[in-house]
Amino acid sequence: MAIPMNLDLAGATPLLCAGITTFSPLMHFGLTPVHRFAVVGLGGLGHMGVKFGKAFGAHTTVISRGTSKRDLAMTQLGADAFLDSTDEAAMTAAAGSFDFILNAVSAQHDLSAYIGLLDTDGKMVVVGVPPSELGLRYGSLIFGRKSICGSLIGGVKETQQMMDFCGRKNIVCDIEMINADYISTAYDRTIASDVKFRFVIDTTSI
Repeated sequence: MAIPMNLDLAGATPLLCAGITTFSPLMHFGLTPVHRFAVVGLGGLGHMGVKFGKAFGAHTTVISRGTSKRDLAMTQLGADAFLDSTDEAAMTAAAGSFDFILNAVSAQHDLSAYIGLLDTDGKMVVVGVPPSELGLRYGSLIFGRKSICGSLIGGVKETQQMMDFCGRKNIVCDIEMINADYISTAYDRTIASDVKFRFVIDTTSI
């Protein structure tokens, strides 16, 4: 795998996981600049979805629980808009607003609520893996001819294409570099969702 020379090596390392996991479905399902795109869940996968959505030229909205990540989404990641999924009025107003949603949530959540945000023929691609099955009201798919699908990482050729794309667009993951003696603490912080957005181990400390 060739990593473009202009990319920071530490920041490029998680592209081999979080990067390709979000890049692959955007390519496969055809995200274009005319699409109204949203990313559900602003974590390790979600922040890459935002970066790629912007790089693809799509109007990109972050959907997150509460407003604590609004500034991060809008200022640091450059999202075009932010939607608080706990704000019932805002969610109702946003019904039918999106053509393409990338769902990166790995916790239990209501799929139908997000499908309701899709416009006619809209699609939601799931890349997060919740701990148990999620319920789904089929009516949320039938009315509007909407679709839901999944995606998992990508092959070597596509990963290289992603790397080359990141090189052209100067895209890397947002990381926190740690020493080997911090791994246990980093694990605990990961479980507590206290990482923005990937830990990378400095191998010189091993």
